[in-house]
Parts: sequence; C-alpha cells; structure tokens
Amino acid sequence: MQGNVCRQCTDDFYKRSAENMETKGLILVHTGDGKGKTTAGLGLALRAWGSGLRVLILQFIKGGWKYGELEAIERLGQLDGRIEIRPLGLGLMRSDEDREKHIRAAAKALQESERMMVSGQYDLIIFDEINYAVKFGLISLDDVLALLDKKPEKLHVLLTGRDARPELIERADLVTEMKLVKHPYQQGIKAQQGIEF
Repeated sequence: MQGNVCRQCTDDFYKRSAENMETKGLILVHTGDGKGKTTAGLGLALRAWGSGLRVLILQFIKGGWKYGELEAIERLGQLDGRIEIRPLGLGLMRSDEDREKHIRAAAKALQESERMMVSGQYDLIIFDEINYAVKFGLISLDDVLALLDKKPEKLHVLLTGRDARPELIERADLVTEMKLVKHPYQQGIKAQQGIEF
C-alpha cells in the first residue's frame, strides 16, 4: 500500500514540475559508425520515464531475436504503463528475395510511427534504426521528413542508426555521432548478449 502512495506522490510531483516547465519538443539524432546508438536511446528512454514522461520505442529493423531491451522495457512498462517498446522490423535482410517483405514491414512501421506520433499519448518517441531503413531503401528520406513535419510541438523524437542523411541532421536540434575506435568483432569476438543485444 505504501508503495502505491509513494508512486502517486511521485506522479504528482512530476506532473506539477512539468506544468511549470516550458516544453519544446526536440528532434534528436544518434548516428555514426560506433556502437551505442540504440543503447544511448534506451538510456534516454529510461531517463525520460524516470522523469515522468510517457515513452514509446518503435524499432524499424529489429525483429526475430530476443533482445535484452525488450524484457527490460516490458518489465518497466508493467509498473505504470508509461514506457513501451515495439519491434516492427524483420531483422537483417538476408537476400534480395527478402527485400519486398522488409519494404512492407518498414512501410507499416512508418504508418504506425505517424499514428502514434499524432496520438498525443507520448512525450518521447524513439524511431530506432530508422536511419538504416532509409539507408537500405526500405523507406524514403522524404517519408521521414514528412513524418517530422507532423510532429506535435511538445513531442520529443529520437532517430537512431548509422549514416543519418544530411537533411535529417539539418532538421535536428541535437545530433550525436558515435565514433568507432575499437570493437571486439575486429578481434574475432562474437556479439555478447547483454552488451550488444
């Protein structure tokens, strides 16, 4: 019982704090050839959730595997329903034969992104690996720019993935480039669960 009272107090505190703050929804980009773009996005999601914001993570490429963030976000979401993650992709494209399936999945992810963005249900939406979807030609840059045109004024959005296009970088308020210095894969070490996925 006491935990519920404390949660209510915390929710009231964040609500009052948010009412007294000026909110300008930012466009953020995490890009670059280094590891950590999604990881930094998840850290941002955690910070936002901890600050009382409602958070949605839409993954454009990931799907099929059981990524660590899925379990973590699901458990946090069960606490109060203010954070959610949805893998909408099909994973890595293995062949040109799979290309049409990936294009259809990315188109659906883009539609879901727009629907959620204008819904008013969230304060932060992360479009995880959307830059890859553009790079691989699964969705167009124009579609992403049009999506950003529909962003509500107070909504924060983050776009992650390598090779962010200059037009997205220009549109963004904050851009972080992750730089690869050294990676265990270069030494023949396979991806480690809990570190890379």
